[in-house]
Parts: sequence; structure tokens; C-alpha cells
Amino acid sequence: MTVVPPGLPAGSGTPAAEIDVTTGLVRALIAAQHPDLADHSVRPAASGWDNAMFRIGENLAARLPRRAAGGPLILNEQRWLPGLAEHLPLPIPAPVRVGEPGGGYPYAWSIVPWLPGRPADLAPPGADQGSVLAGFLRALHRPAPIEAPANPFRGVPLADRAAAVGARMDRLGEAIGAETRRIWRDALATPMDGPRTWLHGDLHGRNVLVEAGRFSAVIDWGDLCQGDPATDLAAIWSLLASPGARQAALEAYGVSPALRRRARGWAVFFGVMLLDAGQVDDARLAGAGAATLARLVEGP
Repeated sequence: MTVVPPGLPAGSGTPAAEIDVTTGLVRALIAAQHPDLADHSVRPAASGWDNAMFRIGENLAARLPRRAAGGPLILNEQRWLPGLAEHLPLPIPAPVRVGEPGGGYPYAWSIVPWLPGRPADLAPPGADQGSVLAGFLRALHRPAPIEAPANPFRGVPLADRAAAVGARMDRLGEAIGAETRRIWRDALATPMDGPRTWLHGDLHGRNVLVEAGRFSAVIDWGDLCQGDPATDLAAIWSLLASPGARQAALEAYGVSPALRRRARGWAVFFGVMLLDAGQVDDARLAGAGAATLARLVEGP
């Protein structure tokens, strides 16, 4: 069991919502813009850092930004996910309908398929799922077009994130061990050595679904961008508890030594970020971060 160290100083925590996205608001938007769905039930499903999700009937969901930062991200999803979905071996929530600002709500929004499964941090995948994860990532990591979105926080050289990660490590203190710091230093010293590809950008246990021990869907594509595929390969340590599954994923993907060092560095990034932010107000998030860091030390 992962234990989050007590008494740590506060990081930034979960961003506050800037828009109160209520069930009533969602019903009103659906009735005005998609009246053929107005008789479907609407109920809250989940809320992330940038978006709120509401289930519509049994087969659909509404995805609405709750902060200004989510506004342009939802537009990226609407533009790019339908095309990407055609090439991926796992389902993703490509929008099936789009919504416009209205009724006092200022952002575009989407209606997407409701995908079955539970988040991987609550329903861990089986030890045979390493090659499945690798297959998904290989299919996703195709060269991105020049007009694909860039993201200043994902897919960039790790040196661009060094100051932010260092500040979080300082806050976490002894919770970040010597081996984790060595992995981070090795990654910082390893330059990018391949093409910029499509990335999910935020591939941790809350954004991957599992059903009956098998990966069933990949959700929350707000950080979709182009960049270093090592960013997504950090998911090997975020999602796979078994060392054998992690090794199988590395081999099935065909990870070079340099790519592996950068991927482990990105796993440090995600582990530190989740632990630091989660220990403020989200023990589940903090536990996911601590588990990622522990798996890095365990190997491979």
C-alpha cells in the first residue's frame, strides 16, 4: 500500500472552478442546442482540473470546461480526436456532437460517447496488459502535422520543466529519494533523439479506463499535443504495477536507451506533480504519484 508522507508543506492543489457548471445549466444547453436529447437524463459524472463531465442517458456524456484554461483545449479535442480515433486500438471519447456558448455559459463544449470501465488507479490492469499499452502508444505516436497543437508543459525538453519540478521536489523533501533524483538528473542530460509525434499528454491512472482487468478506453485528451513521445511512455510506470508488465511494454514498444531515460524522467515529473498537488486536497491523486515514484525505483 502506498503511504503519503505526513506533514508535507502545501503545493498548489486542485484549481478552483471559474464557472459553476450545474446539472440545470447542462440540461438547458442540451435543450437549446440538441433538443432531440432533451428527454434524456442528465447527471454529474466527474470533475477534473479543467472540465466537468455529465452523463446523458446511458450512452453519452457532456464535457464542459470549468475554467478558462479548458476553453481552447476543448476545441483541440473537437478538431483532432475524430481523426485520431480511426487509428487507435482502444476507444477514445471523440466528440459526436459539439456545443456552442449560450445561456450565460462562455465556452464551446462537447457531447462524447460514454465509455465503460473504471479509472486504472482504482481498477488496476492485469499483468498481461503491458503489450496492450505499448500497442496503443505505438499507434498514437505517429508524426504530428505542423499545425498540431503545442503545449508548453507536455512534450517539451525536460529542461523546460526543471525549475517547476525542482520546486515541487523541494516542497516534498525527504519524500523524494536519492534514486528518484538520479533518474531525474539522467533524464535531464538526455536530449530528444526522434521525431515529434502526437501525444495524449496526461496519461495517468485517472485518464485510462479498465474493465475486467483489461484496458478499455483512454479519456481526457485536453493536453493533446505534439512533442516527445517519452511524455506518454511515463504511463508505463503510472499504470502498470507489475515489473514484468512494464518490461513487456518497453520491449513491445521498442524503447531505445535514450527514450527510456527520458520516459523515466517524465514519470518522475508526473509522480512528483501528482504527489505534490494531491497531498493538498486529493489523497487519491497523491497516492497515484507516490506509486509511480515507487515503481520507478523498483524498475525496470
